[in-house]
Amino acid sequence: MLCYDYTDKTQDVCNLTDILIKRAHRFSLSTIKEKIKELKTQRNAVILAHNYQRGDVQDIADFTGDSLGLSQQAAKTKADIIVFCGVHFMAETASILSPDKMVLLPDEHAGCPMANMITLKELRIKKEAHPDATVVCYVNSTAAIKAESDICCTSANAMKIVSSIPKDREILFIPDKSLGGYISSKLNRPMILWEGYCPTHHRILAEHILKLKITNPDARVVVHPECTPDVIALADHVASTTGIAKYCKETAAKEFIIGTETGLLHRLKKENPQKTFYAITQLADCSNMKLISLEKVLWSLEDLVYQIKVPDDIAAKARLAIQKMLDLS
Repeated sequence: MLCYDYTDKTQDVCNLTDILIKRAHRFSLSTIKEKIKELKTQRNAVILAHNYQRGDVQDIADFTGDSLGLSQQAAKTKADIIVFCGVHFMAETASILSPDKMVLLPDEHAGCPMANMITLKELRIKKEAHPDATVVCYVNSTAAIKAESDICCTSANAMKIVSSIPKDREILFIPDKSLGGYISSKLNRPMILWEGYCPTHHRILAEHILKLKITNPDARVVVHPECTPDVIALADHVASTTGIAKYCKETAAKEFIIGTETGLLHRLKKENPQKTFYAITQLADCSNMKLISLEKVLWSLEDLVYQIKVPDDIAAKARLAIQKMLDLS
């Protein structure tokens, strides 16, 4: 690559680009995998990957799962280093639960739009308006928001967490209105819902399901509770990603229409090669989740980047809310 020295900054960018290109072509795919395994052993590292990650990243991981499973793995690991293949709030949770471990996020830009839909200032104002409310915080939130909450939940255990709260207590459910609304309807329990949502799951439309059912009438419709109410109303089963995987594996049906981020289909096809899976829409693709690649996992282990560390004062408060969830799970 030819780089013209218009400015020092331009030259720096060009030099960095050259370095990255050279590193990217240094190894074949199989060699990258071997190098990851080698470095993982040398550094006593564990690789955790969310179900929405790229297929090859899921395959290299020591554990692949949903937010609850990943939180449990982070809490009990004996490794010195956790390489978290997910998004920023997940790496934060691992840091909170394992403060003595080094937590690495292979791409520092892997964020979560839903987590950005609530700020500490806004939450505190809402809490002042409802001083007696129990704040139930979906894990898709920042460490600072968790620290301001009473208890956390995931899509897998939200029903259990909300059910554990006395019925005479008001509940403020943050930040996902879709998950909160689903739990509220199932338990017939009014809750104050934050106006947050997952853009990826909201791109799944009821009309997509109706079209697929015309050509695949025997397929079971299985969706995530982050979907909109009209999509959930068309589902045969509603569950977290791990719950979806369990349902598809255990039920006798041979065809499934899947309503969640498309990365889960890799796991579903891998675990059920004799069954057929249809993504409701290819638009249900989280670009943030897909930022992490095998090359970035390797670079993360080589250079120990990007380290995620939650400040002690915030971590201590957030840990209480997370631990309450884990104790109930």
